[in-house]
Amino acid sequence: MKPIASYHRTKEILAKYQRFAKSSFGQNFIIDPSVVDKIAELSKAEKNSSALEIGPGIGALSEFLAKRASQVTCVEIDPDMVEILKDTCADYKNMQVIQADFLTFDLQSWVKEQRLTHERVIVCANLPYYITTPILFRLFESKEPVDVITVMMQKEVAMRFVANTRTKDYNALSVIVQYLYETKIVLHVGKHVFLPKPNVDSAVVQFIPKKIDHTLDQEKFFELVKACFKQRRKTISNNLNEYIEDKPRVASVLEQSGIRANQRAEELDIENFLQLYEVMYENKGIR
Repeated sequence: MKPIASYHRTKEILAKYQRFAKSSFGQNFIIDPSVVDKIAELSKAEKNSSALEIGPGIGALSEFLAKRASQVTCVEIDPDMVEILKDTCADYKNMQVIQADFLTFDLQSWVKEQRLTHERVIVCANLPYYITTPILFRLFESKEPVDVITVMMQKEVAMRFVANTRTKDYNALSVIVQYLYETKIVLHVGKHVFLPKPNVDSAVVQFIPKKIDHTLDQEKFFELVKACFKQRRKTISNNLNEYIEDKPRVASVLEQSGIRANQRAEELDIENFLQLYEVMYENKGIR
């Protein structure tokens, strides 16, 4: 039988169930089997791994994950898609389908359970464009992190996650995510491989957790980073003055951090922000 990720098979499945892609759920079905095969390969899904797929739809990526991983858990919010998925992937006994909103799904308990029987726990998904960032931050903020996250998203959003300093895409999100993860674009995907065809191209981004300093107060650090980027065209000095309302202290902290007052946040790399945080909070530059 042809892969689900083909134009004719996708049309047949949707016609059989009299269903269609719902824009309210951001549904765009992949119709090129080579793309989902490559994503599954890049995801590090192996026989000793358990994979979580968010928003599997009719199972285009799911069947390729099931061929590689020892266990696949599909979390799908749309009851119509759950019905279809249980049929299209019925032959894969290592697949579990759960109808749920991932934003309220008990991720922590699921990861704990999977770690009892699997060496690696991964996430792999073709994410709905409209809810990409909330889904990712649910993963990033979990007290039980997974080993690898490999997800497809709108290319414009992907560029922010991997952006370098002094580029238009570099922002607070770039700093926060790159502090926590090694991030890279592993695959570029054109709009023509989807049904219906979206207006933009996509990219697959992979996130691998870094070993970080657990003594650092992440909430304070992230708040500081966001404050520095609050008004992008303003200098770091102006943004910090607005943040703490104490010009002499701001001047002192910047000098101790080796940062010029006329620099902008987009010029600072992660090490610069960590140095700024250390001076502000650990050296008591600002109380």
